[in-house]
Amino acid sequence: MNLAKGYWGSRSKVYTVAKNTVEKGLQYAYRDRKTKKREFRALWIQRINAGARQHGISYSVLMGKLAAKEIGLNRKVLADLAMNHPDAFKAVVDAVK
Repeated sequence: MNLAKGYWGSRSKVYTVAKNTVEKGLQYAYRDRKTKKREFRALWIQRINAGARQHGISYSVLMGKLAAKEIGLNRKVLADLAMNHPDAFKAVVDAVK
């Protein structure tokens, strides 16, 4: 019943309804922890691709050249550079060209 605190109506008052609602909510929470990772990775890829294309290179070519030059920047960091530090991102792109 503690987990059902804040739910509306019988979802927080009636034990059986609250139990079912909490169980379903926990299923959604478990599923969406996985989905969140997937969605962020897709967002990072879009941001890197947009930044890379401004410098005349595609995402796949950029990532391939980064791997070949053994530059160990992950997608999260590259996306942050592309969004918030375009000069640093340009330096990374120039390093692999």
